[in-house]
Amino acid sequence: MAKKQLIGIVKSAKMQQTVVVMIERKVQHPLYKKMIRINKAFKADTNGLTSKAGDRVKIEQISPMSKGKTFKVIEIVTEGDVAVKKVLKGGKK
Repeated sequence: MAKKQLIGIVKSAKMQQTVVVMIERKVQHPLYKKMIRINKAFKADTNGLTSKAGDRVKIEQISPMSKGKTFKVIEIVTEGDVAVKKVLKGGKK
């Protein structure tokens, strides 16, 4: 069976060897046929890479390391800054 690979944005990097990655996908509503966004957070092992909140990373499914950690970070696709994104969206700093 192939390992699942996903690309998402790091929402939290406050743990020592774990980051929380938010994956966004679009699905069609079964009744109203409108495209809706579904967000899901996955905990991923950093695998020795240093990433911070706002970075876009690629994660890969692995055998469970703990109760909630079943992914590992393969690579950092792009580096980002959360404060800059909030300012562009009109949010608070």
